[in-house]
Amino acid sequence: MQLKYLAVSGLVAAASAQNMTMNLTSALMSTPDLSNLTTYVSLFPQLLTQLGSARNITILAPSNAAFSKLLSSPAGDAIKTNNTGLIQAVLSYHVLNGTHPASSVSNASFIPTMLTDKMFANVTGGQVVEGMKKGNDVVFTSGLKMMSTVTKADVNFTGGVIHIIDTVLTPPLNVSATALGTNLTALYGAVNASGLIETVNTTPDLTIFAPNNAAFQSIGSALRNLTKQQIAGILSYHAVNGSVRYSSTLTNGTSLKTLAGNNVTITTNGTNVFVNSAKVLVPDVLVANGVIHVIDNVLNPNMTMASPVATASKQAPAFSGASSVTDIPLTSGQPTATMTVAGLDGGPTSKSSGAGGAASSTSKAAAAPMKTGAVGAAALFGAGAALLAV
Repeated sequence: MQLKYLAVSGLVAAASAQNMTMNLTSALMSTPDLSNLTTYVSLFPQLLTQLGSARNITILAPSNAAFSKLLSSPAGDAIKTNNTGLIQAVLSYHVLNGTHPASSVSNASFIPTMLTDKMFANVTGGQVVEGMKKGNDVVFTSGLKMMSTVTKADVNFTGGVIHIIDTVLTPPLNVSATALGTNLTALYGAVNASGLIETVNTTPDLTIFAPNNAAFQSIGSALRNLTKQQIAGILSYHAVNGSVRYSSTLTNGTSLKTLAGNNVTITTNGTNVFVNSAKVLVPDVLVANGVIHVIDNVLNPNMTMASPVATASKQAPAFSGASSVTDIPLTSGQPTATMTVAGLDGGPTSKSSGAGGAASSTSKAAAAPMKTGAVGAAALFGAGAALLAV
């Protein structure tokens, strides 16, 4: 009889605990470290109602310290001036589709968010964040490989789960701003010289294999006398349209059709990933309309069968007969960003360590999302304003 009573009591207690799960508003208001987030979300009653009634979502909730860090930099200008449209885009980027407890996050987890406004994201299914494990920490990576670490995980509410993070997420920039912000200045110069800036910034669902500056330098002699059309032809062999191929999909033997019309082939060798014979140095740099993977050689559309030499520490350039130059090609007269992120060009300062690798920012301000539309390009945060001229 006593056992039966204890069993019934346990069921009642479990049911009571389930009934006590807080709704979103209660969960936010009962967490003192989220008072700033509560204030900003309250600016958008429609968004708050939408989130309150939503089910199966995950909210990455910046702590008060995260907002303080943002507001104490030039990046807080949009918030200080209550630029509501832009703030709402950032808030939407912090809401993930699906319930993702911390224990379920693994390396190279690319999770769609509620940021679907095509003025800020041009990716089918919504802009993504990358989730990963770094030691005992759960980390989410956003635009320019900026990292936000979970400081308190699995705050349950009726619609899903909340993770408190230490840094406000950075919605990805457009391609040209990302190229400048990651020191891919030769790539930016090539895109600009070929008249493709608007195309690469506005084409949806784009995957770009982006040669770093050293790659362009290694074939500098071959670039000197190329026409605008020839540069465009080479660049189009570095882009895959209609399919955002994050590193988790770059499997051995995969063949991808490029904008040039011919294919590139993915080869894996241990932890290394190659595109034809070019090694991926920094994977998964998120951009507003897709993803960039930084590579160490310029791809040659006339050398589609190029493949890596397994025993080589560095692969030979795909342009036979080309020689290296001292100056970085295609950068003369091009704009330079006033904020950059060290290491994302795959150069010697890189702190990347394969898929999901991180790089540290040299900027004192957070990066900014860029509107993807051709007209009215604008940045959310002050640091991004320096990139508006692109």
